Amino acid sequence: MSPIPVQAQQAMMDARGAARDAAPWIERFARLGYAASAAVYVTIGALAAKAAFGAGGRTTGTRGALQTIVEQPMGRVLLAIVAAGMFGFAAWQLVAAVTDAERKGTEPRGLARRAGMVGTAVIYTGLGLAAVRLVMGTGGGESDGQRAEHWTARLLALPAGRWLVGLVGAGIIGYGLYQLYRAYAAKVRKHLDLSTLSPNAATWVGRFGRFGLAARGVVFTIIGWFVMRAAMQYDPSQASDIGEALATLERQPYGPWLLGVVALGLVAYGLYQLVNARYRIISVP
Repeated sequence: MSPIPVQAQQAMMDARGAARDAAPWIERFARLGYAASAAVYVTIGALAAKAAFGAGGRTTGTRGALQTIVEQPMGRVLLAIVAAGMFGFAAWQLVAAVTDAERKGTEPRGLARRAGMVGTAVIYTGLGLAAVRLVMGTGGGESDGQRAEHWTARLLALPAGRWLVGLVGAGIIGYGLYQLYRAYAAKVRKHLDLSTLSPNAATWVGRFGRFGLAARGVVFTIIGWFVMRAAMQYDPSQASDIGEALATLERQPYGPWLLGVVALGLVAYGLYQLVNARYRIISVP
């Protein structure tokens, strides 16, 4: 691998220095961000589970979850906290990507994972802005499905756009399969310090984490297939979101059972994110 240019090395050192100075705040915002993520996934999963078991509810994505939160008693206050968490988590992902706080490395695989963290920061910034708009009463903007269709259309309009959209879809499928691999390989406690928990409680953390990652892997694999289908049919309307992925499960044979299992898995993932909020090892090098 070619050496990193001196200017880039200096920029990384400056970023690390600034991050170290702000480390206490970064950690607080990161933990609030994991808690905000937990609130969103528990809401998505709970609504889908209610739909699966005939108790009302609906299949929805992240922005639908934000809308549900703001409609609760003290909803604007709760959503303002969630918004702060979204921005905090985005900041943590950017810092971790630039400083390599989670030791991903500088090999191609590590750089790809760090680039993914930057993408996560962009997504959470968008969610934070949507939450702020809902708190201010100006609406949450486009739905997840509309945003997916919008960006797919813009990519398709580019030269070799069909190939670009296909690569994005393949990347999302790859991410979904990686989540399934993490669930299978039980890689859910790597960045957690569970030393203060009892062995039984730590075991349940692993179970919830694996169940949640498996459900999330299924959802993202379906979303990736939607994007791939948009590329193959040259039709941006084929791209969709978490809510449509869940609705697709519901339309299959034994759909309510499939939806119910995945929905409960998303609730489990939300609980796992709560564990991350409390026990995640967060350090800025």
